[in-house]
Amino acid sequence: MLSTEMNDRLARVGPGTPGGELMRRYWVPFLPAGMLDEDPVQQVRLLGEDLICYRDRSGDIGLIGSRCLHRSVNLRWGIPDEHGLRCPYHGWLYDTSGACVEAPLEARPDMFGDRLKLDAYPVQEMGGLLFAYMGPQPAPLLPPWDLFVWPNSVRQIGYALLEANWLQCQENTGDPTHGVWLHGHQFKYTLEKMEDHERLSNLDHSFMRRGTGIKDLYVNATEHGMEKGVIYSKELGAEKDETTRHSTVIFPFYTEQNAAGAPWSEFQIRVPIDDYHTYHISYNCYAAPPGVEAPTQDVIPYYEVPVWDQDGKPILDCILNQDFVGWWSQGPLTDRSVENLGRTDIPIVFLRRQLDEQIKIVEDGGEPMNTFRDPAAMPEIIYGGGDLAKAWKDPDWAKNGLGINRGSRIQYHKGGATWESDRFGPAIPLVAEVHRRIEEVQEATARH
Repeated sequence: MLSTEMNDRLARVGPGTPGGELMRRYWVPFLPAGMLDEDPVQQVRLLGEDLICYRDRSGDIGLIGSRCLHRSVNLRWGIPDEHGLRCPYHGWLYDTSGACVEAPLEARPDMFGDRLKLDAYPVQEMGGLLFAYMGPQPAPLLPPWDLFVWPNSVRQIGYALLEANWLQCQENTGDPTHGVWLHGHQFKYTLEKMEDHERLSNLDHSFMRRGTGIKDLYVNATEHGMEKGVIYSKELGAEKDETTRHSTVIFPFYTEQNAAGAPWSEFQIRVPIDDYHTYHISYNCYAAPPGVEAPTQDVIPYYEVPVWDQDGKPILDCILNQDFVGWWSQGPLTDRSVENLGRTDIPIVFLRRQLDEQIKIVEDGGEPMNTFRDPAAMPEIIYGGGDLAKAWKDPDWAKNGLGINRGSRIQYHKGGATWESDRFGPAIPLVAEVHRRIEEVQEATARH
C-alpha cells in the first residue's frame, strides 16, 4: 500500500507536482501526425494543461495555450495563417513561440510584439507521432526508440481515451501474472457469453496454464527501465523448470511488446492527459525480415481503439481491451492506501520505487533516466525489446525456425488479428500481406 501523500506524489502530473515535473523532462507523444492532415487545428490536453496543436500554411507545427489573450476565445476554432494561428474572433496571430505577433484591428497591428505570449512548447515528429517537450530549456534529444524508426515495416497508431490515471495503466506492465485471469479465464468467460464457439475452440489456453507452478517472481533494473518475469518449478506443477520474461518497460511510460524486427510488435504508451485521464497509444509495428519487402506507406494511419460497443458495454474480446478494464475499473485515480499487495506485486513495488527515485533526482536538480543530451553519443536506434531484434535481422531467419508458426500475432493473413485490438486499424490488409510474404519465404526455405 501507499500513503495518500505518496500516491499523489507518484500519480499526479499537473504543473508543479513532483510527478508532473518529472514528466516534463521527457518528449511526450500526444497526437498522430496524420490528424493534422484531416484538420490542421487540434485541441489537446496534456499533463493537466489545455493546449492547441496546429500546422500553419508553411508546414510549421505549434503547440500553444488554448485561449486567445484578447478575450479568451478558444483557439480550437482558429485559422491557420502562413506563419502562425489566428484567433477566429478578431484575428490576433500567434506564432509557434506563443507570441502575439499581430492584432490586425488595433491602431498598430504589431503593438504587442513579444509582450503578450501564450504558453508554447516545441514539437517534433517521429514515426508518425507528434512529441511535445514541456520542461525547462534546453530540451533533451528526442530518443529514437526502436519501433518508431525500424526500417522495412508497416505501422499504424491506435489511441484510446481512458478514464484512469496514467500510473494505473503503467502498473499493468509491472504485473507479469495478470494474464492468467484477465487474458485467460476472463477471455474464455467473455467468449462463452458471446457464444463465439469458433474462437472458443481456438482459444490460447497457455495464459491459464501460466498460473500453475509459480515458484517466484523476479524484477531487475535495466539501462532504460526494468525487466521482470516469473520463475516456474516443475516440482510445483509447471510443465518444466523455466524463467519467463514479461514485456519490456521503458521509463517512464512505455511498454514494449515483442521487439523491433518481429512481424508483430507494439509500444503501449500511457500518456497522462491529467490526473484522471490517460491518452493510451498503441503503436503497432509489423516488420518484414531480410528478403521480404514490406508494402510502402505514404502516411502512417491512425485509428481509435473502441472501448465500448454500441450498447455501451465494454469490448472485452481482445487482449488490450481486457487490460483497459483492469485500469479504468479501479476508478479515475485509485486509492492505493487501501490495497493489499501479494507476491505477484513485487515488480509493481519496484516500479513505484523507481518512479519515486527518478522524481527525487529531478527535485535535486539532476536529470532522470532516458534523457539524452549528446548528439555524438546518440545511436541511430535505441533497442527496448531485447534480443529478438537480432534474431529477425539474421538473413537465415527462416532456416532458424522463425516464421508464421509462432502464434496468431504473425498470422494476420489467416485471421490472427481477431484476438488483438489492432484488428480495428486500417493497416491490417497490409499487415496480412507482410505475414503472407513471410510464410512464402519460410515454405520455400523448407522445400530446399
